[in-house]
Amino acid sequence: MAIDTLRRFFLPCFFPSKPQPTVPFSDHHSQIKNRPSSPASSTSSSTAASAAPPRPSKSMVIGTIFGNRRGHVWFCVQHDRLSAKPTLLLELPLSTDHLVREMRNGLVRIALECSDAATYPLRSVPLWTTFCNGRKTGFAARRRPGDRVRSILRTMQCVSVGAGVIPSGFASDTSEELMYMRANFEHVIGNADSESFHLINPDECPGQELSVFLLRSRLAATR
Repeated sequence: MAIDTLRRFFLPCFFPSKPQPTVPFSDHHSQIKNRPSSPASSTSSSTAASAAPPRPSKSMVIGTIFGNRRGHVWFCVQHDRLSAKPTLLLELPLSTDHLVREMRNGLVRIALECSDAATYPLRSVPLWTTFCNGRKTGFAARRRPGDRVRSILRTMQCVSVGAGVIPSGFASDTSEELMYMRANFEHVIGNADSESFHLINPDECPGQELSVFLLRSRLAATR
């Protein structure tokens, strides 16, 4: 069953026996920046830094994937699981069964692409062409959290990481059960036209890879 597949892949990831401490990217960068160096090395380092492209910005967010068994999959990004207002909410053109089938292979890469000449923020793009593991699956849409989504998020407030099922009729107005998976994701901002979210696997995870990419190609503005 689909929920059994979700649990088999993800539950071992959520309860590692020996979690390893991690150093935030910003702290690691500060430590390197504050190290003493000789004048010669400082000169060469500053020259290299001026020539190198800016480094991507990295942070950790909470990602929740949910959907009815026969409905579309939703991808929700939050900085605080206690908040019912996600920073990003996307309805993907994938059924739960389709996603589970892709997960059985251990690798899921969902790419959302758009082409425009607008200057609004990447997360404000309303419609995306979607590819799952290289195959076009349709169009994803940015959504505003309605009463149903806010109710679902409030129901899952006590869940830090995990996979499970919300019974039909509970936090949902449909007769179908709602399946969900919540985990920590690494959020990487490459530039104004590219962002990505990568499932963070603890050391003893069986190796599930799941990433969501937002990519915009610029079109020449027409006069």
